[in-house]
Amino acid sequence: MEDAALACRNVWKLYGPDPKGLLARPGVRPSDAEIKNAGYVTAVADATLSVSRGEIFVIMGLSGSGKSTLVRCLARLIEPSAGEVTFAGRDLLKATPKELIELRRHKMGMVFQHFALLPHLTVLDNVAFPLEIQGVPRKEREARAREMTALVGLKGREHNVPQELSGGQQQRVGIARSLATDPDIWFLDEPFSALDPLIRREMQNEFLRLQSVLHKTIVFITHDFDEAIRLADRIAIMQDGRIIQIGTPEELVLSPADDYVAEFTREAPRAKILSARAIARDKRNGEAISGSIPADSKVADFAKEVEAASGAFAVQDADGKLVGVVDRAAVMSVLIGATEVP
Repeated sequence: MEDAALACRNVWKLYGPDPKGLLARPGVRPSDAEIKNAGYVTAVADATLSVSRGEIFVIMGLSGSGKSTLVRCLARLIEPSAGEVTFAGRDLLKATPKELIELRRHKMGMVFQHFALLPHLTVLDNVAFPLEIQGVPRKEREARAREMTALVGLKGREHNVPQELSGGQQQRVGIARSLATDPDIWFLDEPFSALDPLIRREMQNEFLRLQSVLHKTIVFITHDFDEAIRLADRIAIMQDGRIIQIGTPEELVLSPADDYVAEFTREAPRAKILSARAIARDKRNGEAISGSIPADSKVADFAKEVEAASGAFAVQDADGKLVGVVDRAAVMSVLIGATEVP
């Protein structure tokens, strides 16, 4: 946790008469049944995770799984009932209200499902608003707002008001506004779920483009596994307030922690998730090699090439070392949805 940009350990959020008192009792934590019988509702239960600098960390689960509540605990928008949260090496739960305000103004960017733009302000003034709150001089904040507006592809729209923009354009304004203060960490809570599928795809592409430029530490919430695998370095899957498993998309698909994770990932597009390394086998003596593939390449990226070749392809790591080989049979097993990788 010490080296993480953001981390939490054993975080709980209960709703009831005295959740902190209940969780502070000596001995083991109360069981789920004991918590329920005592009249409490569990929103987050014993959550532990860490987010590395520059990582896109996705938290996902069905509605009511606790993902939004957990993120609000991480940003201390709501108070955890128990546990520890550290941000940039400091104990966030010990921060004073004044310190929290400063952290949110200068270190944290937030984008939510609802755009929450100020309808009477122009795009430029909406983007500049956090800087105005900070007391940044007008000329400086407008220059920064213009830079962020251009970054999200809205140059020329600076003087429009929100009602003159499409849903995707409004969300771009929200993203630009959240980036105006150059935050160290970026929280996004289902930011694209209100958009239609085509615009949502466009915004995902835009998000990845921005990350390639900015290299932010990001906590992203979604209930859509397709969206998660497009964006995530790692994914945490939640159920009933608990983190069930944390891993890369490939790890979740290949080694689900339980039946819930297996079902959650059952319809995942494996060709876009599984790498050459994951499906490689040992090279046989005398086997013809038709070419080479980087070990981290996804099946979807090399499937046609392997299918068209007569021989297997060498799978090589970043240092050029042979990891194994992939052949047509291995690729086909993924493409037709085989449950096991040869």
